[in-house]
Amino acid sequence: MVSLTIDGRPVKVKKGTTILEACEFLGIDIPTFCHLKQLKAEGSCRMCVVEVEGARNLQISCATPCAEGMQVHTRTERVVSFRRLVIELLLANHDTNCFSCPATGRCKLYQYAMEYGVEHSRFAKYKPHHPKDESSEFFNYDPSKCILCRRCVRVCNNLQANHTLSLKNRGPDTWVGLPFDKLFKDSNCVSCGNCVSVCPTGALTAKAGKSYRIWEVTKTRTTCPYCGVGCQMDLLVKDGQVVGVEPAEGGANPGILCVKGKWAYHFVNHPDRLTTPLIRRDGELQPATWDEALDYVTQGIQKIKEESGPDAIAGFASARATNEENYLFMKMMRAAVGTNNVDHCARL
Repeated sequence: MVSLTIDGRPVKVKKGTTILEACEFLGIDIPTFCHLKQLKAEGSCRMCVVEVEGARNLQISCATPCAEGMQVHTRTERVVSFRRLVIELLLANHDTNCFSCPATGRCKLYQYAMEYGVEHSRFAKYKPHHPKDESSEFFNYDPSKCILCRRCVRVCNNLQANHTLSLKNRGPDTWVGLPFDKLFKDSNCVSCGNCVSVCPTGALTAKAGKSYRIWEVTKTRTTCPYCGVGCQMDLLVKDGQVVGVEPAEGGANPGILCVKGKWAYHFVNHPDRLTTPLIRRDGELQPATWDEALDYVTQGIQKIKEESGPDAIAGFASARATNEENYLFMKMMRAAVGTNNVDHCARL
């Protein structure tokens, strides 16, 4: 353990803990653009700088480990002035048409500009023009809103391990692009949407994101229903309808989702979705209540058991259900039917 003081508050942390992590433990808010808890510190945006007594330069809190006796100050005049400079440099090459941006309300650049009182940039704008890429079925990419935080690149390469995105060119000509300047629809992109989930601005946005603002939705933590892995996610609900999904930290998923978990929520409100049980009467499927449907199944099982025995009955469960649900189904088949004839079908 090492002992240090942050903004006059003493704290003890494990050796190797960064200043940013120590600040989070104390509830001290440090602005960040590039930082992601799931990945090794990047230290590229310089927004999280703090002042350490005895150090000549400001220190990057996300990549600087705590040391014994360290005296840290997070909001000195020098620190605040530097953070304003970082915001001005980013705004100089950023498309500030915020009214039409789907990220309005959740854009970190806008939030920090408001917090630090930066209304415009004094620097001349220089940024090569790259066209928007709206070829993906699920999301759009607008390079004019990219701040080169590299979150999308690192998530794609290090967590999703797909290596679709990378930094191209050098210096002021740097931009995030795809191999051979391909469009998303022509690349090896698997449409997992994790790059969209971590983007701090409006560079990568969901196509459905234009239908709501972040302050209009409520978040509900739940488990993804598309397989037995058990990934955690937050449903974004507006006016009683699911309008989006964001990955959440869980024991099975480090804050990421697959293409089904991220985008397949559309089935919830789809007009073709069955919302009422159907029972075949006189050769035709007709709507029924849940009690009628369950009674129908029960009577059918009892009839088969009486005529042919329990081993004549088999149960098919879905591999898209959770492990807990499939376990309960197996126990039900054993207790209520008296058979272990249970299989799991990936297509159910």
